[in-house]
Amino acid sequence: MSFSSEVKQELAELTADKPCCRAALAYGLLEFGHAFTGSRMSLQTEHAAVAHLYSALAADVCGITPPAVQTLPRRGGFCIVSVEGDAPRARVLERFGHSPADLAVRLNRANLECDGCAPALLRGAFLACGAVSGYHMEFSVPYYNLCRDLLALLRELGFHAKQVCRKGAQVVYLKESEQIEDCLTLMGATNASLELMGIKMVKDIRNNANRVTNCESANIDKTVAAAAVHLDAVRKIEAHGGLALLPEELREVARLRLENPDMSLRELGETMDPPLSRSGINHRLRRIVEHADKLP
Repeated sequence: MSFSSEVKQELAELTADKPCCRAALAYGLLEFGHAFTGSRMSLQTEHAAVAHLYSALAADVCGITPPAVQTLPRRGGFCIVSVEGDAPRARVLERFGHSPADLAVRLNRANLECDGCAPALLRGAFLACGAVSGYHMEFSVPYYNLCRDLLALLRELGFHAKQVCRKGAQVVYLKESEQIEDCLTLMGATNASLELMGIKMVKDIRNNANRVTNCESANIDKTVAAAAVHLDAVRKIEAHGGLALLPEELREVARLRLENPDMSLRELGETMDPPLSRSGINHRLRRIVEHADKLP
């Protein structure tokens, strides 16, 4: 089961305690379904639980006979549920303050009676036309004006939602993971939100570990490259008369580098008697390299 399916399963199992919130949930499911007009009113979904919730809420909130849920086995259990008949459709529209004569499908804010109604409506809208992955949540809305109304509602609730037209469909979407987590929590999908947070934490930890590993590898590469330059210089000096050619303070550093090719500058400095700082060791090694460069 995909993450989006898990979210819809969790949301479909929730109940709205207050009658107004239950009505807002029904409104979101019905209006954001495949069609919501006097001539057609239906929902098409891959989730049987969502289809049966649509039927149950339409009957309970609007006082109509429960619409039949049609399952299409050849399409992997795809479900279609439709409100049949002009009278039942008109009754649904009237219940939510609409009319079969409306020229455009718009969001009627009068159906949002309390603070819990907007989250309930969003839950219904997501069940009807939503999808979510780790870093993308969207509502594919069947009507342009309704899409604009949903965009405005999401922004009023503090979300940085955006709208795009994709293959003729109007889409409202969220991209930021924190925004998606907050929206899931607002709609009631707390388990899904926590799962998303957990996935993000694991990814962040893995990314941090990779950054540390890459940094350590880069430091090792630098140490090896620098040591190779130092060793070449010391061996060249040895081949042209020996380390006795070097001043006494450089001679010991050259001998230590030759005996400890894998040591870092800090470790070399700590081996000296008395100990030298990293910059002090680096300065002496640079003088050794300069001395070697002057040799033929």
